[in-house]
Amino acid sequence: MVKKSILFVALAGLVLAACGAAAPVSVQPGANVPVTGITVSGHGEIRLVPNIATVTIGVRTNGANVSEVVAANAESVSAVMQALSNMGIAPEDMQTSNFNVYANQGYDPVTGLPGEITTYSVENTVNVTARDLSTLGQLLDRAVSAGANSIWGVSFDVDDKSEAQAQARDVAVQNAIQEARALAAAAGVTLGDIIAISYTPTSYFYGPMYGMGGGGVAAEASTSIVPGQITVGADVSITFALK
Repeated sequence: MVKKSILFVALAGLVLAACGAAAPVSVQPGANVPVTGITVSGHGEIRLVPNIATVTIGVRTNGANVSEVVAANAESVSAVMQALSNMGIAPEDMQTSNFNVYANQGYDPVTGLPGEITTYSVENTVNVTARDLSTLGQLLDRAVSAGANSIWGVSFDVDDKSEAQAQARDVAVQNAIQEARALAAAAGVTLGDIIAISYTPTSYFYGPMYGMGGGGVAAEASTSIVPGQITVGADVSITFALK
């Protein structure tokens, strides 16, 4: 019984000594230990003035006879496309995006159930790419005058952003390198080689837009089209090894 007590006390002393040790733990990289490193993010962006615009122009026609409504809609759409062509829009820059025929039904006020078909609506929309922004306002005016009663989804872009995208990428990389050097200096460590890098290109619109919708709206487009700017951006994430 005495031997067991002595052994217990001895073991307890060893445990307490181990728990009270304040010596730092040092792990040396080995075959199965990942290389330590530092990961930073970088962002770069270039702003450009747009040189093209895309817009959805539509004609919605209503009437009691479906055949007559379809024919009237086709005539109006043809007039709108001719007006666009006269403004210099190439055939390949006009594309039908939507064509729908709707049956409009009345409702029984008592039961709330659909009743007989009262009228029909035909909607035809065309996606248009305008390559001369100086005449975009006038183009929308002409489209409305020719019969368009729905204009929406106006957006601006640059037809070739490849050079700007490369510049934004390089800015993002340099931004990340500067951040890594600053962090390494603050931490008192030395940067090693790059061991991982990821890159994500981005682009977005910055600036006002123009849109209108509804039937019989008089256009005031000539003075309300403001293209703004396109921002081409890049984001990178770089991991550096530490020496």
